[in-house]
Amino acid sequence: QVQLVESGGGSVQAGGSLRLSCAASGNVYSNRYMAWFRQAPGKEREGVAYIYSGGGYTPYADSVKGRFTISQDNAKNTVYLQMNSLKPEDTAMYYCAARLTTARPPLDPRYFPYWGQGTQVTVSS
Repeated sequence: QVQLVESGGGSVQAGGSLRLSCAASGNVYSNRYMAWFRQAPGKEREGVAYIYSGGGYTPYADSVKGRFTISQDNAKNTVYLQMNSLKPEDTAMYYCAARLTTARPPLDPRYFPYWGQGTQVTVSS
């Protein structure tokens, strides 16, 4: 089992920045994908970005490209999401998710079996 704990959410004005963190514990394999998803009220959960422990391909949702950056500290089993130039439409619950294989997944919540409880991000105009 893998436990994921997110932190760093909060309220910010449009144009501001936040940095989310996700700490993984338990059976955290060295080969893993760590992702951020978000879900706004009344909307489906959508992928934001993911990163592979070994580096390489890192997809982002079109809506966040150029504004959000995913990064990781493998020694700490922690993944980060730096969010800049935030917009009101970024308001959502943000979830960390993990996939413990080497097979590259799509940025789709159905491919990530482990989830955190989420952290709320609210951007006001």
